[in-house]
Amino acid sequence: MLLAVEMGRPPEQLSDALWVFPPNRDCEGGTSWWLGCQSEPLLIDCPPITSATLETLKQLAAGQSPLILLTSRDGHGRVRALQEALGWPVLVQEQEAYLLPGMKALQSFGEQHITTAGIRLLWTPGPTPGSCVAYAPDPWNVLFCGRLLLPVAFDQLGLLPNRRTFHWPRQQHSMEKLRQWIPPEARPALASGGSLSLLRGQGLMAWDACQVLADQLAG
Repeated sequence: MLLAVEMGRPPEQLSDALWVFPPNRDCEGGTSWWLGCQSEPLLIDCPPITSATLETLKQLAAGQSPLILLTSRDGHGRVRALQEALGWPVLVQEQEAYLLPGMKALQSFGEQHITTAGIRLLWTPGPTPGSCVAYAPDPWNVLFCGRLLLPVAFDQLGLLPNRRTFHWPRQQHSMEKLRQWIPPEARPALASGGSLSLLRGQGLMAWDACQVLADQLAG
């Protein structure tokens, strides 16, 4: 049975379909996102397990069975408790499926995957062995970066090695792979899975506003 949880803060609605959750201390202050796809809503990484989180997620799901996508081991948080409370399936890159033994309704993918709602997933190892990103094409046009791209300054995302980085050269290679994978005309908004504290209250980052990313994508 799920343990008693604190009240917490609800997520912030950024658009009709997109919500961003408060920092999750169980994920090094990382950020979780909700994308309201009609055929299969998507919860990206584990938000803080609070009463506000659970109540909002149940309302957003509206009787559907959303998919929980974990973009890296750093985004797992208390995903078992979350699944116990909500019963939703979990999707993870196959390199990190072993971290969730006995997880009910656990799905995994390899190099690439497309969800029922048409969200495209790409394996981007480096931050962790099973890191991935998720691109939601029109009408959303948002790239959920996971821990591949992190806030490095106000208005900037970039590659950022830290003490938890699994393999820095692979992370750099994954950035090049991402450059080739994103349609050049797409110019999606960017949603990082790391701590957003450097962004001073901003959630999504505009493609052109992220000069660090723009330079990296330009090669």
